[in-house]
Order: sequence, then structure tokens, then C-alpha cells
Amino acid sequence: MGIVLSQSFKNTITTYLGFGIGAINTLFLYTNFLTDQYYGLVAFLLSAANIMMPFMAFGVHNAIVKFYSTFRTKNSINSFLTLMLFLPLLFIIPTAVIGYFAYDSIVDWLSNENQIVENYIWHIFILAVAMAYFEIFFAWTKVQMQTVFGNVMKEIFHRVCIIFLLFAVYLDWLSVAQFINALVVVYVLRMVIMQLYAYSIRFPKLKFQKLENQFSILKYASLMIIAGSVAMLILDIDKFMIGLMLPDIEQVAYYSVAIFIATVIAVPQRAMHQIMLPLTAKYLNEKDKVALEDLYKRSSVTLLVVSGFIFLLIILNINQLYQILPEKFTGGLFVVLIVSLAKLYDNSLGNNNAILFNSDYYRMVLFFGVLLAIMAIVLNTVFIPVYGIEGSAFATFLAVCVYNTIKIIFVKRKFNMLPFTIGSAKVVLAIFVLSLAFYFWDFSFHPIMNIILKSGLIGVIYFIFIYKLNVSEDISQQIKKYLNL
Repeated sequence: MGIVLSQSFKNTITTYLGFGIGAINTLFLYTNFLTDQYYGLVAFLLSAANIMMPFMAFGVHNAIVKFYSTFRTKNSINSFLTLMLFLPLLFIIPTAVIGYFAYDSIVDWLSNENQIVENYIWHIFILAVAMAYFEIFFAWTKVQMQTVFGNVMKEIFHRVCIIFLLFAVYLDWLSVAQFINALVVVYVLRMVIMQLYAYSIRFPKLKFQKLENQFSILKYASLMIIAGSVAMLILDIDKFMIGLMLPDIEQVAYYSVAIFIATVIAVPQRAMHQIMLPLTAKYLNEKDKVALEDLYKRSSVTLLVVSGFIFLLIILNINQLYQILPEKFTGGLFVVLIVSLAKLYDNSLGNNNAILFNSDYYRMVLFFGVLLAIMAIVLNTVFIPVYGIEGSAFATFLAVCVYNTIKIIFVKRKFNMLPFTIGSAKVVLAIFVLSLAFYFWDFSFHPIMNIILKSGLIGVIYFIFIYKLNVSEDISQQIKKYLNL
């Protein structure tokens, strides 16, 4: 776990810094510098691009991680990487052609409820391509066990750029339309910088030579399109469908603020996932069941401890946080609560996703994922017209819980491994007790001061619980290290 903890720690710092900057953008700058309508438009465009991204990438970023360690010679590695560079064009080029000839029909569909969308359809396509190739070049560095720079670009770079762009709007240096154009340029620039870094680690030598396992690679990459689409659908289908089904695109903005608050819980998983993915693939390729199970359990309890603490900070401070946000953005309390629970459950699975998508059983998981995506779309279709953004949050909660439960059962049946230990139960108990003890109690100070003091108190009590209960050897060692015990 040494390399995992080292790079995960660095990735966690950069990811939280990115989320901190994102919080400034999402909670304060977007809400004050853009109208609700244009904020909703930006959230809609990014969600639509995220949904398209797996198709544009053609599953290549997953295939690089799974198959790279199976190649031993320079010629085979160069041939593999060459294939990975050009494979996405099989989808990107036809999509561009179809988009050109079917432009009017696409515009009519996407702008049916909100006409403001009609001038920004090509923005979605360019964003999706830039996001796709960014992930491909990031995967290029992951297999070299270099994840920190890529994580900085993924979590920090574009958010810092957006701060400057939003201030440019505020100072009337940019119109809102120019801001959206500049936003697309930022994502393209991020992709180019990631490409240059990936090439600095391993420069590609183009070699068009058929690989022995080329059919397996192509089949896996094709199926990963479905897997990636399912994952992105779960993440962004709610915002996309709110924009399609509700006449006020501002609702996407209100929902995005609530979702962003809850999504902070996912940061540790995102940070640790960058290094766990290639390690999991390595253990599976080497058939090292002992190391794989150890990584599964340790990653699960570590993520549960860290994400449980973030869950407490969010739930126990949410009422105070909403006091400092614009009033029209404070109607998403239920959204924050229900999605936070879903994210906590998601974190508790450890490297479950890495095991499934890098094993020989990924086909069955894709089948479950497609069923889940259909369920998520159906649930959103049913609940959004009746309950609005709260209905969408509940649909997301149900979909995530069902999907995660299926994945746990599947890994148990095929690998005879569970991520949970006695330590997991102790963590859940600590979270439950502290939630009951502190939800209805606050300091009688300004909301910001209240959040700071209450968070500090909760943190001290929580980690005393975790240390005394000895839920994780890794966590206990880190606590001893930083407290010089």
C-alpha cells in the first residue's frame, strides 16, 4: 500500500484543492456573476458533454490501463499505444458527420423546453472530444504509475481558469457568450497540456502492426463504451433530463449546487482510484488473489473512514451553509441529504469498480449497468415531472444503491471477496452516533464561524472514535504518525 498511500495522499490534496476552488466557483461566483439561466445552461452543456465523452473515447482510457501491463516488448507496446491514439476517431469522425447533416433535428430535440440551448450544440461535441482525449492521455500516465500531474490537470487547472473567466464576465471584459466559448477553449487547452506531459513520460513511436490480442482489445474497448456511458449516465443524466423536462433551465443550476455539495464525499475515492486502477489490473493479470483481496478490504475501510468524516461535515453543517448562499439556491436540502448517502455507499466499495472492469467478468457487469441506466432514465422520467429536482435526486439514490449492491454480490460470487470488515461496521456506528448527536445543535455564532468551530469539534471526536475503535491499521498508523504517538 506504500505507493497507493503516497500518490493517493498527493492526489487527495490536489483533488480537495480542486474541489475547494470548484466550491468558490459553484457556490459563490457562478451564483453571483451569471444569471440563473446561463448558469443552468453551462451546467447542462457540461453534463451533456460528460454523457457523450465515453463514446468519443471509445473505451480507450480503460483499455490502456487493462492491457498495457500485458505487453513486454517495445514493438508491441508502441503498436498498442498507436492503436489507442487512433481508435477514438472511429466514433468521433462519424459523429461529427451525423451532427453536421442532422444538426436541425438535434437542435429541436435539445432545445425543446429551453431555446437558449440551440446556439451551443457544437460546444457539447467539442467539449466531449476534449474530455475524451484528456482521459486517454491521463491513462497513458497512469500505467507509468505517474498520476499526480494528471490529477492536478483534472481537478485544478480548468477550475482556476474558470475563476479568471468569471471575473472577466463580472468586469464586463467578456460577454456570457464569449465566456462559454472561452470555457470550451480551456478544456481543449487542458487536453493539449495533458498530451504533452504524457508524451514527455513516454513519447509514442507510431507503429501500425497487428497485435496478437488485438481482437480482445477492440472487444474490451467497445464494451467499455457501454460501461463508461453507464457511469456517466448515473452522474449526469439527472441534470441533463432536468434541462430537457423542466421549462426553467435555472433548475439545473439549483440542482447543480446541491449535487456539488454532496459530491465532495466522492473526492477520496477519485483520488485513490487513480493509483488503485493500475494496481488492481496488475494483481488481476498476475492472478495474485491475496494481494487483490487485501487491497479490496483496505481501500474499502480507508475510503469509508475518510468519506464518512466528509459526510458528517456536510450533513451537520448544511443548514449553516445554506444561510450564506443566495436564498434561491437553498431549496436543495433533501437533494444534499439523499445524494450524500448514495455517495457514502459508493465510497465504501473500495476498488470494486477497478476489479470488475479489469476482470474477465466485465461483460456481465456491463449488462447490469445497461439495466441500471434504463432504470435511472425511467425513474427520472417518472419523478422529475412530479417532484422536480428532489424527484431526480431520489431517482439517482435508488439507481446508485441498486447498482452498488449488484456489484458487491457479483464480486462475492466470482472472487469470494467482500469489501466489508468488522471495522466497517464500527465506522458506520460512529457516523450514526455523531449524526444524531450534532445535527440539531449549533454554536450561536455567524454561520461561517459556526461551521469552522463545529467542524473542528466533530473532527476531533470522530478521529478519536476511529483510533480507539482501531477500525483500520492504515488509518491508525497515519493518526499515530501525525500525532507523534
